[in-house]
Amino acid sequence: MAQEEELVFLPLGGVGEIGMNLGLYGYGRPGNRQWIMVDCGVTFPGPELPGVELVLPDIAFLAEERRNLKAIIITHAHEDHYGALNDLWPGLNVPVYASPFTAGMLEAKRDFEKSRGEIPVTIFKQGDRINVGPFSIEAIGVNHSIPEPMSLVIRTPLGTIVHTGDWKIDLEPSLGPITDEARFRQIGEEGVLALVCDSTNALRDGVSPSEQQVSESLAKIIANAEGRVGITTFSSNVGRIRSVAEAAEAAGREVLLLGSSMKRVVDVARDLGLMEGLKPFLAEDEFGYIPRDKVVVILTGSQGEPRAALAKIARDEMRNVAFSAGDTIVFSSRTIPGNEKAINDIKNGLIEQGIHIITDSEALVHVSGHPRRNELQQMYQWVKPQIVVPVHGEAAHLTAHAELALHSGIASVPRLRNGEILRLAPGPAEVIDQAPHGRIYKDGTLIGDFDEMGIGERRKLSFAGHVSVNVVLDNRYDFLGDPDVVPIGLPEFDDEGEDMGDTLYDAVLGAVESIPRAKRKDLAMLQEAVRRAVRSTANQVWGKKPVVTVFVTKV
Repeated sequence: MAQEEELVFLPLGGVGEIGMNLGLYGYGRPGNRQWIMVDCGVTFPGPELPGVELVLPDIAFLAEERRNLKAIIITHAHEDHYGALNDLWPGLNVPVYASPFTAGMLEAKRDFEKSRGEIPVTIFKQGDRINVGPFSIEAIGVNHSIPEPMSLVIRTPLGTIVHTGDWKIDLEPSLGPITDEARFRQIGEEGVLALVCDSTNALRDGVSPSEQQVSESLAKIIANAEGRVGITTFSSNVGRIRSVAEAAEAAGREVLLLGSSMKRVVDVARDLGLMEGLKPFLAEDEFGYIPRDKVVVILTGSQGEPRAALAKIARDEMRNVAFSAGDTIVFSSRTIPGNEKAINDIKNGLIEQGIHIITDSEALVHVSGHPRRNELQQMYQWVKPQIVVPVHGEAAHLTAHAELALHSGIASVPRLRNGEILRLAPGPAEVIDQAPHGRIYKDGTLIGDFDEMGIGERRKLSFAGHVSVNVVLDNRYDFLGDPDVVPIGLPEFDDEGEDMGDTLYDAVLGAVESIPRAKRKDLAMLQEAVRRAVRSTANQVWGKKPVVTVFVTKV
């Protein structure tokens, strides 16, 4: 009996974690499906990945399915939704659909990173429809913390899916669009099989405050501040940047932008007419000539990034810009988990300089771009899905979202994680298979997996250092000169005050001399004996085993 056609969803990132969003929708029989990809994001490495710049989703699954991948649709230009495209697209070579702002950001990012080849983008925006293989896809405008975000309505012969992307309900945003309730309700009336929905704030009750309230709060802080005001926020939040600039103008202050990513975003926004009506921003070298109470600086670095503008201000390292005691810096952002220490270090650096700090625990200076529980329930009512699939969250968020959906009367809420193939139709929604998935790493200009990039070895080096040993033997297999021993990243002295290099040197001598001359012909055995002796001696005097590289040469 021939297998029947199925509609499936396969996340390769973003389900079980926040970041690195990549979802595949497939239609057809097993082994003969056509696919579309929604989003292609990155996540950022922690200290456990020394030297790694970016973490990308592993798309090995698509190596087999590449000819069946019909399109990539990007919902919006946040790094966790589009940041991997420049690096992964060259191996895929399929049409990309994105909004004008996302397309502009992609181009600016490629110029900045000097990455290879252009990615041809077809403009796709609110209200547009495209047909790709068995899929008909419509973009619905939603509100989020970046220009031109969209939800996708994906129609197939087996039913309609609403893929929300990142969204919230804000009736007074500083930058449109307003989430299109009327269109969602119409789609709901047509009948929706599945809602694949953002879970980021599924643990938070109620409704998010409006961006308008944040704007009013920031305007008050700017109007009442005595000295300079710095506001750090996510560089992609064009609406927030606009609000701050308008509040600064109303208070008779000039605006300076600091940080290359902030400037790139504003350039793209300006090209699309999103900055109309604002006065030109200051140049950096004009800063010193403006009275302290006549300037607002909007700057990058809200997550404690060490090379961003705010970190340089905290270390007092900027050539043309400095803050002084009595000035105010506002963190108009949330702390992304994992960045707490870096942000605290910066706050302490600023406080040491006498600068006032305002965060969202003191005033309404930030609101998230994601829906809280009441907003999620509102979406269920509009769309009336048979199935809710929680995505975009860690286990805690996904589980809270699943419980909310079940409590709200949704018939089917399957449990899904990265790499699981979820059949949405026909039959009950259930996980039917696994696909290869995982993470790959961008390290310098290369991309590869954990072992290919040598990350495990590098981590070992960062804990226990490295010792190089070079032994040269004469034709009688005796030492020809002293062996070279070069420790890097080890303590200089052992606990008795002996030089560590000398202690290890003695271990090399002992290891070679303990092997009878006749047996030294086996250079590989000799090499391993020296390596073991150095590691065990280091362990005896220090309690750690370094990485040891031994060269043995017979002349």
